[in-house]
Amino acid sequence: MPQLDLDVTDGIATITLNNPSALNAWTQQMQRDMASTLDRLDADPDVEGIVLTGAGDRAFCAGQDLKEVSAFTEDDVEEWLATFQRVYDAVLSNSKPVIAALNGVTAGSGYQLALLCDVRVAHSGVRIGQPEVRSGIPSITGMYLTWQSVGHSKTAEMMLTGRLLDAEEAHRLGMIAELCAADEVLPRSIALAGEMAALPKQAFAKTKQRIRATLMPGLTEAFEAALAIDQEVYEDGEPQRTADDFVAKRGDRGQ
Repeated sequence: MPQLDLDVTDGIATITLNNPSALNAWTQQMQRDMASTLDRLDADPDVEGIVLTGAGDRAFCAGQDLKEVSAFTEDDVEEWLATFQRVYDAVLSNSKPVIAALNGVTAGSGYQLALLCDVRVAHSGVRIGQPEVRSGIPSITGMYLTWQSVGHSKTAEMMLTGRLLDAEEAHRLGMIAELCAADEVLPRSIALAGEMAALPKQAFAKTKQRIRATLMPGLTEAFEAALAIDQEVYEDGEPQRTADDFVAKRGDRGQ
């Protein structure tokens, strides 16, 4: 059953997206659980840092579970986007360091989740990006977050081709902060969370608040645009048809 796993050791909480048969694609319930878990950990004085990762060695998160997408209608879009908005703000507003330990494919909303984390650690086999256009889904919030990271030219290329970047290219672009061996990604991420947690807490938290304040106006506008655009395309049915085709060809997987 798709779920989130939580472990807290020596003050560092590790949240694992656990749906490996579908490349850790996350369901709406997993997204709701992510938001509430991040809020709870933020309020927990015994937790000093947070690491997000994926189960297994194939994926961090491949994005939205396409089995759910295939059943969506335009009436589901508003709640779906509102859930994502809550998750994303739970990352941005968290006063503690939040590190993404990228252990494999990081795509779609999983890619967006990673971009919102304070730092990303990965290995050379990781691929990241925004393949929504290939699934019949316009990339609106992902476009905004990518633009903030790499600017117009690379954003347009990524959004309009759906191409995933390899880890070396993403590292050169600054999307990935550190590359290490695959078996070192999680330990290094945990260590980094501890290092950042040891920094002066008020200065750290206030800096994160300012990062959030800088990103939120544009992200809010992107969500507003996504609502109108996604309602239109889900009414047309292209994402559902594409998702149905994908599930039929690949079986129990997500994107």
